[in-house]
Amino acid sequence: MYIADFHLHSKYSLATSKDMELEQLLKWAKLKGLNLLGSGDFTHPLWYRELKEKLKETNKEGIYNYKGLDFILTTEVSNIYKKDGKTRKIHTIIFISSLEKASILNKKLKKFSELNSNGRPILNIDVKELLKIVKNTDALGFIVPAHIWTPHYSLFGSFDSVEECFEELSDEIFTLETGLGSDPAMNKMVSSLDKYSFISNSDAHSPYKIGREANVFDSPFSFKELKTILKLKDKKRFLFTIEYFSEQGKYYFDGHKNCGICLHPEESKKLNNICPLCGKKITIGVLHRVLNLADRKLGENNRGLIPFKKTLPLLDIVGSLENKNPNTVSIIRKVEDMCTSFESEFSILLNIPIQNLKGKIDNNILQFLDSLRKGKIKIIPGCDGQFGKLET
Repeated sequence: MYIADFHLHSKYSLATSKDMELEQLLKWAKLKGLNLLGSGDFTHPLWYRELKEKLKETNKEGIYNYKGLDFILTTEVSNIYKKDGKTRKIHTIIFISSLEKASILNKKLKKFSELNSNGRPILNIDVKELLKIVKNTDALGFIVPAHIWTPHYSLFGSFDSVEECFEELSDEIFTLETGLGSDPAMNKMVSSLDKYSFISNSDAHSPYKIGREANVFDSPFSFKELKTILKLKDKKRFLFTIEYFSEQGKYYFDGHKNCGICLHPEESKKLNNICPLCGKKITIGVLHRVLNLADRKLGENNRGLIPFKKTLPLLDIVGSLENKNPNTVSIIRKVEDMCTSFESEFSILLNIPIQNLKGKIDNNILQFLDSLRKGKIKIIPGCDGQFGKLET
C-alpha cells in the first residue's frame, strides 16, 4: 500500500506549529505509516526556497523525495470575493506538477496577495479565475475544493453546486475533499456529486496531526497518473480513504460556542437557526448543509464510491482515555513509543490483529481499539469550531 496525505501546512501558515518543517514531517510520516505528503504552502517564498533546496526529483515525474519520504507540490489558498451581490469565501488545494511551474504560478499570484505574509494566502479574485491561472501555468495542474462542507470557507459554505461556483469551467473539477466533518457516504447523499472522486486529508497544522485522514493507493504514481486515477475513480489503484469519524469534526452539528449550544439540524430548524439562549444566529454545521442539499438517504446509492475505513488517531484515543488534551507532551510521547514499537500507527489502528497486541499495549487502549474496529464507539458531536469528544 502507498498512503498519501495531500493537504497540510508549513510553519509559515498562520496558527501553525513552528515544528511544521521537513524533519518533523519525516519523523511523523514514518511513525504514522505515510508514504507521500503534500508539500503545503509552496506559495510562501521561504518555504518554496526550502523545498527547492531539499527535495530531490524521483523517477516518477512530478513526485519529489526527502530522505525516503515522497512529496507532491500542493498548497491551500483562500479566495474571498464578491459574486452576485454576495461575499464568497472558498478554500482550494492547488496541485502543481513541478517546482519550476510552481515558481511561475507564484509570480502570477503575487499580483493578488502578499505571499510572504501567510503560507495560505488570501486571493481577492474569483476562484474561477484562479483555476484559469493554474491551467494556463501548468497543463497538468488542477485544483480541488477543500473541506467542501465547512461553514465559513468552503465550496458549499458559499455555493449550492460546483456549477454555480465554477460555471463554464466546472468540468475542470473532478475531485473534492470531504473534510474532517463529512465522509464519502454523506457526500453521496447529494446525487450531483456522483461524478466526483473524494479525497480525505489531514489539513494538519502540527506534525503529529498528519494522517488523521489519508488516501490509500496500490502503489506509487507520477503526477499525471494521480490525476488520471482521481478522474477515473480507479478502484484498482485508489483502494480506500482513511476517515475521521465525522461526528468528531469541529463543525459537524450546528451550534453556538459562546452559549454552549450544540444542536442536531432538526432541532436547529425548529428554532429557526436561532440560539435559544442569546437570540443570535447559530453556526450551521456540516450535517445541516448536507441534509439541505441531499436528494438521497444515507447509504441509498453508494455505487461507484471509493471504499473508506473510519478510525481515530491514537492521540485522540489515548488522550481521551487518560482524560488529557491529546496535544500534551506526555500523550504525544506515549503515542510515539507505541508507533515505534510496531510498524506504524496505521498498522495498530487497522491491520494488526487485536490478539497480537495483547500484553504490548495497555488493556484500556486495547479494548477501545477493539470497539473502534467494530464501530462501537460513542462521540459527542463537535460544533461551532469545537471538536467532538469521545465517550470512554
